[in-house]
Amino acid sequence: MRFNRRQYRSRRKYIRGGGETASEEGTGADAAEDAAAAENADTGSADASGESVEVTFWTLNGRMDAIDPLTEEFNAAHDNIEVTVAYYDTDGIKDACKVAAQAGTLPHMWFNWGGSLGQYYVDNGCTYDLTAYAEENKWSDTFNAGALNLCTLGGQLSGYPTSYNVLGIYYRKDIFEQYDIAVPTTLDEFDAACATLKENGIIPVSTAGLYGWHVMRLLEQFVETYAGVELHDKMNSFEESWDNEAVVKAFTKYQEYCEKGYFPDGFLTADPNDTIMATGSGTAAMDVQGQWYDGNILQNELDMNNFGWFPFPNGTGRMSAFAEMTQFNKNLSDAELAACVEYMDYLYSEEATAQYGQYYNLPLPRNDASMPEGQPNVPEMIETSGKGGTFTITDQAFPTEVADVLFAAQDAIYGGTMTPEQAASDVQAAIEAYLAK
Repeated sequence: MRFNRRQYRSRRKYIRGGGETASEEGTGADAAEDAAAAENADTGSADASGESVEVTFWTLNGRMDAIDPLTEEFNAAHDNIEVTVAYYDTDGIKDACKVAAQAGTLPHMWFNWGGSLGQYYVDNGCTYDLTAYAEENKWSDTFNAGALNLCTLGGQLSGYPTSYNVLGIYYRKDIFEQYDIAVPTTLDEFDAACATLKENGIIPVSTAGLYGWHVMRLLEQFVETYAGVELHDKMNSFEESWDNEAVVKAFTKYQEYCEKGYFPDGFLTADPNDTIMATGSGTAAMDVQGQWYDGNILQNELDMNNFGWFPFPNGTGRMSAFAEMTQFNKNLSDAELAACVEYMDYLYSEEATAQYGQYYNLPLPRNDASMPEGQPNVPEMIETSGKGGTFTITDQAFPTEVADVLFAAQDAIYGGTMTPEQAASDVQAAIEAYLAK
């Protein structure tokens, strides 16, 4: 079985080709011009100055198969704009952007997340403040309010919203049916499902500890379960201490799962971009993922009928959520800003996502966005999050230095070198050190 890793490690630049069309379905220069014109009406981008500009874009390499042909079409349709793209994996782009920010060599635009990850570039004066531009061009009529709010950091709109994401538990429906497991609605039922799967030689949860963030997705649900809405929100805003009973219980539950073998052997050093290999092959039954997983299932030519999802049974009904965006360099000229917005409008047009939907986190964060065809779990997840509410995913709520301590605690608990009590204490100590800076 062949698997496409959502983000694989590489770095490749894309430079415009000779203006050839990318397909026979009207996706060449004429179609690019028409689509770009329609999108420009939405966000105010314009190619009116006639000034020739070259702009650079850094983004995730899991989207290369869509961005490559779309960039070729865009460049072919614009004689005075040249876009060059460089690709990185999830953690590679975090490192590359931080190094570039410190060296003053950031590209014209770069992919990023909301929360503390995007906040870094606001705090260090690297990002173009889009607040006035968005107001002038009525972005509130185009983008949904939730996405704009998650991209507003430090009092400024710090990026062009590209996705709004919610996470749940994807599961193999055929495996659950085989072992007569009902979709869990309480933590006790989730525990029981894991026990049944383990007894029958199935890995309950496919996860991977490299970089820390995938394991964190389950841990934060344990925190939500034991802390509840009010305490969890106050903890994430640092109004309440993380050194409390609820966090100790969450780490204890995680420790229990490690000790019972509910995760793959050697998961601590495994790559989180590979977790679909276990669920796809049927060696594991569940994976904590967002609605983009439907696209991942399609990319890997797996049977969508075998996959369902459910919100983690945390007792609050809330789902973990985060935003993605494109941040723009603060030093952009007016012509460069117009070119960057026009390019984003083209990449995130309905025409582009209709053709390459499996490479996007759909639906788009726009007021008029349609749900993707052939991805049945997406509308259910979005609807459920709207009813039950969301909380900010932990590695966006936390600054990097605090998230790193949380990830180290996860590793140490698995290795048996740290207690849940010490883990809670260490996270709070990191928060206090951060606040004291």
